[in-house]
Amino acid sequence: MTTQPRPVYVIGGGPGGLAVAAALRARGVRAVVIEKSDGVGSSWRGHYDRLHLHTTRRLSALPGLRIPRRYGRWVSRDDLVRYLERYAEHHELELITGVEVTRVDRGAGPGAATAGTGAADAGAPGGAVAESVSGQLPGWTLHASGGRELAAAAVVVATGFNHSPALPDWPGRDTYTGRLLHAGDYRSPAPFAGLDVLVVGVGNTGAEIAVDLTEGGAASVRLAVRTAPHLVRRSTAGWPAQRTGILVRRLPVRLVDRLGALVAKASVPDLSAYGLPRPATGLYSRVREGAIPVQDVGLIDAVRAGAVLPVAAVESFAGAEVVLADGSRITPDVVIAATGYRRALEGLVGHLGVLDERGRPLARGGRTAASAPGLYFTGFTNPISGMLRELALDARKIAKALPRGLSHRP
Repeated sequence: MTTQPRPVYVIGGGPGGLAVAAALRARGVRAVVIEKSDGVGSSWRGHYDRLHLHTTRRLSALPGLRIPRRYGRWVSRDDLVRYLERYAEHHELELITGVEVTRVDRGAGPGAATAGTGAADAGAPGGAVAESVSGQLPGWTLHASGGRELAAAAVVVATGFNHSPALPDWPGRDTYTGRLLHAGDYRSPAPFAGLDVLVVGVGNTGAEIAVDLTEGGAASVRLAVRTAPHLVRRSTAGWPAQRTGILVRRLPVRLVDRLGALVAKASVPDLSAYGLPRPATGLYSRVREGAIPVQDVGLIDAVRAGAVLPVAAVESFAGAEVVLADGSRITPDVVIAATGYRRALEGLVGHLGVLDERGRPLARGGRTAASAPGLYFTGFTNPISGMLRELALDARKIAKALPRGLSHRP
C-alpha cells in the first residue's frame, strides 16, 4: 500500500462520514473511512430503544440510496442502523474499524503510511484512485491507535455532534448518594419501573425519555427545566415540522420568530399553569443560539395529565438530596441528565486553529479554515431543517470542493 497515492481519510463511520465517502467515490476520489468502534453508526446504536427520527424518511436519506419505504415515515433507531450498514455495502466503501484517530497534523510525515494498518488491502473499489495533490494541498498526517501514522491528501472530520456525554459539574455531584447517569446510558424504562426519577434537561432527548419513563411504569417523573423550550408538533395535518424548518431557514430571524409565535398559539396549548411557560425568546432566535425546538412525541399530554411534572433547574446536590433553583429539595431514586454532548475536537484538531472559543469548527461543509486547506468538517451543527438532510448536502459540497487533482476516473 505504500506505493498507492494518498487517499482522503474520513474520520467517523456515522451518517456524515459515510455520506462524504460515498459522494467522493461517486466523483472518482478514493476515500477511506476510519471508525473507532467495530461497525458503522456506533452513536446511533447506543441511543435509547424507542428513538425514532424527528425528520421524515424521504428527507433523511443520504446521497445515492433511499431509505426503504417499509421503515415508515419516522424511521426507528434500529432501522436507521440497518440503513447505514446497507449504505456502506451498497457504495462499497473502504472502511477501517477498531482504529481511533487521536490527532491530525499538517503535512504527511516521512513515516506515514497511505492506508491504515488492518484495512482491507484491496485498493479503491471500482478502480477509483486518488492522484497525488502535487502541491495543491499540503497533505495531512493522522496519528491513530496502535502507533499508526496515516498520510492523507485531505481529511474530513465527521466524528459527530453527539461525541462525548456532557455532565455539568454541579456542586456536590461527586458525593451524591443517589444514582446519577447521563441520558447516553439510558436505554429503556424497564430498570426504572416503580422508581422516582428526575430527568434534567428539556431538549428533545430529555422530553422523550420523560415520556418513555411514564409509559414504562416509573412511579414519578419530574423534568428539571432551566429555560422553557419551544414546543412544536412533529407533524400537523400531515405537514412535518421539518419542511417548515427548511422553508424558513433563509428568512429574517424576526419574521420567523413572529410566525413561530403564531403557529405555537394555534397548535400548542399554554402549559404555564403546569410549570412550562411559553418561552420569552423567539423560536428562530433560540435556534441561532443552538437551541432546537422540542418536537412533541407525547410530552404535552403527559404534562397536562400530571404524569410528567416540570420543576426548577438543578443547582446542586447535598447527600441524597437534589437542590433546585427555587430552593426546594427533592430526593429522587435516580437522576438522568439529558444535558447534551461535547464535540470533543480539541485533542484531535485543537492545535490547528480551526475551532472557535466554544470548540466548534470555524468552517463546515465545502469550506475550510484559511489556515487549514484540505481539512473539512461535517455534522457539528443541529439545524432545524434536519441533521441527516444537512449531512447529505455537506457531503456533496465537500466532494465538489476538493481539488480536481484528487479526482481520477478510469
